[in-house]
Amino acid sequence: MSVHNFSGPCRRDMERHLLAAVDESANSRRAVLYLADFFGDYRDIFITLLSIIAEPSEDYFATVSERKKWLADKSTLMEQRLAEYRDILLSAGLAPEQIERRLIVRQCTSIADAILEEQDKLRCCIVAVGRRGLSHNAEFILGSTSSKLLHHAKHCAVLVVE
Repeated sequence: MSVHNFSGPCRRDMERHLLAAVDESANSRRAVLYLADFFGDYRDIFITLLSIIAEPSEDYFATVSERKKWLADKSTLMEQRLAEYRDILLSAGLAPEQIERRLIVRQCTSIADAILEEQDKLRCCIVAVGRRGLSHNAEFILGSTSSKLLHHAKHCAVLVVE
């Protein structure tokens, strides 16, 4: 693998920008490890670690306080995971200014659509995700984030890690 040298401040508009859409799953961790192994020596890339928490509907919890507690607990867990994933990338040789962490809590009908919106907004050339490992029946009923990304992504490559 060749090492690309980048001098000067980190500027995303001049670099290859990768989006790692992650959650707390083992496959997300494997996706980050893959990116670390493959891109750790590159100085001209920028990686955004993105986690999207789908806000549950108001009637999902019995009380507003239960809903707020669930959101706070989930956000805390994902902040910890994002910090762990950042540490993996740093230990692979990426510089701190090459890594951004984003945690978004929002209402969405599809996590894949929310990821694609972020990819479009950030102009990322690669979207990396871990495959959730749904059975074929569950994937048929629930849909598959990775499958939807593969079929609907535009102007970027999609990397699915199992």
